[in-house]
Amino acid sequence: MTSEPPPSGSGGSGGGAPRRGRSPGGIAPVRAAVVLIIFVVAAIALVAVGTRPTVSGEAATPTTTTTTLKHTTAPTTTTTTLPRSAVSVQVANATGAGAVAAHYSSVLSAQGWAPKAPANATTTEATSSVYYAPGQQASAEEIATTLGIKSTAVLPLTAAVPVTGATSNDVVVVIGTDLAAAAGT
Repeated sequence: MTSEPPPSGSGGSGGGAPRRGRSPGGIAPVRAAVVLIIFVVAAIALVAVGTRPTVSGEAATPTTTTTTLKHTTAPTTTTTTLPRSAVSVQVANATGAGAVAAHYSSVLSAQGWAPKAPANATTTEATSSVYYAPGQQASAEEIATTLGIKSTAVLPLTAAVPVTGATSNDVVVVIGTDLAAAAGT
């Protein structure tokens, strides 16, 4: 009688020696390394996804800062708020009628502005205007509102203003015939 060797191969419970590279009852080291690498990559991907900002179909609400600007005529215009008594105001009569500039100088003085002596304009104007030096736009707009002059007639002060020596003032008010009637002249 001849005895046959036990069957070799997998799946048997023949109890032989374990396969090479495999621990008894465990996973092959190569498979363990692959599983570990996949686990690490998946963990990194989940962390990266979890730390990104949420993306939705709606736009994010931006943080807003509100800045209120009055009418500006040039992007380089700067507005400075000074006490009324620190703003020099020249009122000029551009109507040809007497005492109009003096009347409006008195009105502004009563409100705390610092008017200079009334003057006469070098031309006659139908529409009143208020001109401002750099940094004096807010003061000019306030004076225009007080006198009933439209905001579109508030302009930067240039050498073209029809008042001699006007550019040395903070604000120049040129009274036209539209305000002469309101002054009672």
